[in-house]
Amino acid sequence: MEISSMSKVTLVIMAAGIGSRFGGGIKQLEPVGPNGEIIMDYSIYDAMEAGFNKVVFVIRKDLEKDFKEVIGNRIERVVDVDYAYQELENIPERFRGKLEGRTKPWGTGQAILCCKDAVDGPFLVINADDYYGKEAYREAYQELVKPHTGSEISMVGFRLKNTLSKNGTVTRGVCKIDEASMLEEIEETYEIEAKGDHAAAQKAGTEIRLDLESPVSMNMWGLQPEFFEILKSGFADFLDKVEEGDVKAEYLLPKIIGQLLEDEKVQVKVLKSHDQWFGVTYKEDKGTVVEAVRELIAKGEYPERLFS
Repeated sequence: MEISSMSKVTLVIMAAGIGSRFGGGIKQLEPVGPNGEIIMDYSIYDAMEAGFNKVVFVIRKDLEKDFKEVIGNRIERVVDVDYAYQELENIPERFRGKLEGRTKPWGTGQAILCCKDAVDGPFLVINADDYYGKEAYREAYQELVKPHTGSEISMVGFRLKNTLSKNGTVTRGVCKIDEASMLEEIEETYEIEAKGDHAAAQKAGTEIRLDLESPVSMNMWGLQPEFFEILKSGFADFLDKVEEGDVKAEYLLPKIIGQLLEDEKVQVKVLKSHDQWFGVTYKEDKGTVVEAVRELIAKGEYPERLFS
């Protein structure tokens, strides 16, 4: 796909998560900067610096008022902003019976599908509560603006050791990459924690050992508009297989892309970032993030007040 002069290079921020591990608060809206900035402020600042010129926030409708007051209204003054709404009920009519007992939306695949009408060019997907670092956005932007087909996508890969929390376990997409930096396999891996010179995770009730240098996905995907059609047909297939009463099934990007890789329907180029990740997964993480932001400001990476 060639980028027309009218198309935007869009940052899509997934912010519809309920944040259950954070203890009931809206973790995406927690202030971490000296003037009330939240992690999304720094993500948007880095993306704009890299060349992105539109932001689409994926939120729930019930978060809209708080969300716009905390960040949306402010960001609209510096960049083109649009909203997409991820709702539990936003599924094809024939699957309505599978809503019974369910309280949360259907995962990151559904979140991106909600953006179909707000995106007309290449786009980068990120989590709202993750800080990725400047290198990641530069690498992603440079790759996105190259000509691509819908089956050619990219992923920014991070070193596992740079993505762990000191306050609990994390879930990461652990990747296998070939010598040409192409993704061969991605496995959603749960309950990962540091254990000295390695990391450990749980798989089918058994602890497995992971190399701290392992490349992992942090849901930072570079996609083309054609990918929406792949997601749409895949979502219907996914819902077909969800059993009545299953209230936890999720349509997740790492699993979607892993299956597409296995079926040889996509090619995924892995871009490397050496930056330190941080995020607010648990309430106890907030102090660590506040300190990290303070250090980045002291080093001159960010001004004291963003977008002033």
